[in-house]
Amino acid sequence: MQEKEATRTTLARGQTGPKPVTAIDWTDVRDRLENTRAAIERTMLPTLAEKQVVLRRRAKALALEPTVKARAEEHLVVVEFSLAYEQYGIESSYVREIYPLKDLTPLPCTPAFVLGVINVRGKILSVIDIKKFLDLPDKGLTDLNMVIILHTNQMEIGMLADAILGISLIPFSAIQFSLPTLTGIRAEYLRGVTKERLVILDAKALLLDKKIIVHEEVEAFHG
Repeated sequence: MQEKEATRTTLARGQTGPKPVTAIDWTDVRDRLENTRAAIERTMLPTLAEKQVVLRRRAKALALEPTVKARAEEHLVVVEFSLAYEQYGIESSYVREIYPLKDLTPLPCTPAFVLGVINVRGKILSVIDIKKFLDLPDKGLTDLNMVIILHTNQMEIGMLADAILGISLIPFSAIQFSLPTLTGIRAEYLRGVTKERLVILDAKALLLDKKIIVHEEVEAFHG
C-alpha cells in the first residue's frame, strides 16, 4: 500500500511515467485558423484610401493620353542636314537611313542633278544633288559626303548632304508655309521655313516627281 502511494506521488510530481493526455478542441483550432486567414487577407487587401489613390492615378493617366497624342500630332519630326552652309530638314518618316557616300558611279545620259548611283548592300540607288534639282544657285563650299536615303512604297533614292545635324521636333505653329520666294524653292517642293531659317523640304513631292525617276539608266547600269 505504501509503495502504491509513493508511485502516485512520483507521477503527480512529473518525475517519471507517462504524461496525461489532453483532448484537442478541433472547433477551437478551426476558429483560430479562420481568424488567422481573415487577418492575413485584411493586410493584403488595399484600404479605401489606397483604392482612391490608384483610381486617381488611372484617371490622370487616361486624361494624359489624348494630350500626349495631340502634342505628337502638332509637331513635325524632321531630319536636319546642312548643304553649303544652309540648313535643310526633311520629314523623318520618309528617311530610311543615313549612308556614307562611297563608290559613287556616274551615269551617262542623265540629268545634271543625278550625280550617279551607289550600291547599298546589294541595292543600286540613284543619288541626286537636291540643290541642282531645285535649280538653286551654287554657293559656299560643300563636301557631299553623306547620303540621306528617302523612300516610299514605290520609290527610293539617295539625296546628298554635307552633314547630318540631327532629328528635331518642330511645332507646326513655328513653320511658315507660304514663303517659297524666301528660299528660291518652288512651293510644290516646300513644306515651310522656320524662324531659324530651316528650310523644310516636301519629301513626298520630291519622291513623286517624275523628273527624278531614272529607272532605265539604273537598270542598264545594274545589268
